[in-house]
Amino acid sequence: MTTATALLETLADVGVDRLRGGYSRHGFDRADAELREWFTAEATARGLDVSTDRNGNLWAWWGTPGPNAVVTGSHLDSVPGGGAFDGPLGVVAALSALDALRAEGFRPTRPLAVVVFAEEEGGRFGVPCLGSRLLAGTLDADRARNLKDADGTTLAEAVRAAGLDPRWLGPEPELVSRIGCFVELHVEQGRGLADLDAPVGVASSILAHGRWRLTFHGEGNHAGATPLADRRDPMVPAASLVLAARRVAGSVPGARATVGRLVPTPGGTNVIPSTVDVWLDARAPGDADTRHLVDDVVAAAREAAEAEGCTVTVREESYGDTVIFDGGLRDELTSLLGGAPALPTGAGHDAGVLAGRVPTAMLFVRNPTGVSHAPAEHAEPDDCEAGVAALARVLTHLAGAPC
Repeated sequence: MTTATALLETLADVGVDRLRGGYSRHGFDRADAELREWFTAEATARGLDVSTDRNGNLWAWWGTPGPNAVVTGSHLDSVPGGGAFDGPLGVVAALSALDALRAEGFRPTRPLAVVVFAEEEGGRFGVPCLGSRLLAGTLDADRARNLKDADGTTLAEAVRAAGLDPRWLGPEPELVSRIGCFVELHVEQGRGLADLDAPVGVASSILAHGRWRLTFHGEGNHAGATPLADRRDPMVPAASLVLAARRVAGSVPGARATVGRLVPTPGGTNVIPSTVDVWLDARAPGDADTRHLVDDVVAAAREAAEAEGCTVTVREESYGDTVIFDGGLRDELTSLLGGAPALPTGAGHDAGVLAGRVPTAMLFVRNPTGVSHAPAEHAEPDDCEAGVAALARVLTHLAGAPC
């Protein structure tokens, strides 16, 4: 039986980012194609029947696909320069858990499936949980088809190049109706379990969160020939936005606001930009707090833009309300795992999308660094195997009991 750590090692050379460090693996790019081939080969070698749904999500079935299925899995893509565990650990743990069940002679009484969701991080097309949102019908298919990456390639063009028909992107209620319950294993994105000295935990909730794109419009000009008093420099209010995000979030208990991406146009060192695009990530314990946080940040951005003689446009790119995972399933798994701690998370997941459609739970594996979305993200081999053992126990239990 191949361990989860050994399976992760087989992916170590895929999508290595020599510039940023870590990995850059994005939906429907070359690294993604290699990862999809890897998963298909690993699942097929285990006798699983692999298929691709019309949104590019991969499904590997143990037994005939049917209703009341127990589904597990995660994603294989990453943020730019991401770590090795976010996403892939959940996929390799699912395969390893199935190996463990077979080694014990277990035979499920219900269909079991491992799923790999497409473009969970939104690293290429800007919308997180793209595959699960399309599947569940929480993202408009026409909007999705027209999403563009940094090079101007649309999602429709990308999925067509990957062998899918973009006309069929959209909700698949029949497939969703097969899912009796979904359990996603994930490396913890924080230090909760490390501080509790626990290798495995259960998720209780996900913070309300979203992404907003603010475009500041000014006047492009020469950096040396334009006096400061004559400038309409959109970088100035963009910089004010970064500071406002930190200031406003600091006034809301449990809130987080981040500017992780800023793109000036045309981008020359000796050029005052004509526009600056800024992406704001905002999260808070509730919908109202998140919305108020963003409103306050945007108000500060508008004020700063006006002071500089600029304008700003705002577009919401994605949003997810607070997710409270199914309480009965959470408590069932907590008890099954000997009182594993239940933790909230500030990170979004495909499980959070599916939670609005089917009973859903998450397992976390300890991350001793507390770092995620960066190369320092980590999980010790023993903790990875503890996660596999926990997931195998959960699957054994659920495959013979109603969700």
